[in-house]
Amino acid sequence: MRTCLFPGTFDPITLGHTDVINRGLDLFDRLVIGIGVNSSKTPMFALEERMSWIREIYKDDPRVEVASYSGLTIDFCKQLDARFILRGIRYVSDFEYEKAIADVNRTVAPGIETIFLTTVPQYSSIASTLVRDIYKYGGDVSPFLPAAVLEGIKRTKK
Repeated sequence: MRTCLFPGTFDPITLGHTDVINRGLDLFDRLVIGIGVNSSKTPMFALEERMSWIREIYKDDPRVEVASYSGLTIDFCKQLDARFILRGIRYVSDFEYEKAIADVNRTVAPGIETIFLTTVPQYSSIASTLVRDIYKYGGDVSPFLPAAVLEGIKRTKK
């Protein structure tokens, strides 16, 4: 079974993320969306909310799982028996950053490959940080988020 980890904070998960996930499903038998927990960061949305949104989005696809982890992503891959890490690339700067991490990961765990998928043009400008800023100041985030996330943040805002 080809298992892949798609790591991130997903604060929140965006249409850019789901596009990469959906295209990754053509390549892998099992795709684990791993929400990294970093004690030095304070997310806008609770871990439980983010996990719930992802479960809702992929409730009809048994190949997709969601889990949280702390520590090194490569160690979490080993726990999952995942031989692949999936990363979305928007710009050259993303590639440079992700390639450096992939090179270190390959040194530490030679059997785990990083797979890069470039984003489709319509999603290349979407970043969770920008979406959070728009949301924080009362702007319309609907062009950037899956329906499950929109519904969730509407309930949270009330």
